[in-house]
Amino acid sequence: MIKYFTIQEMPVVSSCYWNMVHGARAEEVAQDEEGLYTMQVLGKNMAYLLRCLEAGKNAGVNPPEKGVRPATNFIR
Repeated sequence: MIKYFTIQEMPVVSSCYWNMVHGARAEEVAQDEEGLYTMQVLGKNMAYLLRCLEAGKNAGVNPPEKGVRPATNFIR
C-alpha cells in the first residue's frame, strides 16, 4: 500500500513494526503492549517529521519543484 503514497511524492513515516494494534474491544487493545509501543514510536516519528518540515520551511528550504512527468506507452 505504501506505493500509493510514494507515487504521489508523499513523505512516509515509519515505525518499528506493523502499524496496528490487535483486539476485538478497547480493553483487549490496551493489553497489546507491542502494538501500543509501535503506535508510540509511529507518533514520535510523525511529530519529528512535522518538526523537520517546519524547521526547513522556516530556514527557507523549499520542496523540490515538480516537473512534467513523461508518459510512456509501451504498446507498440
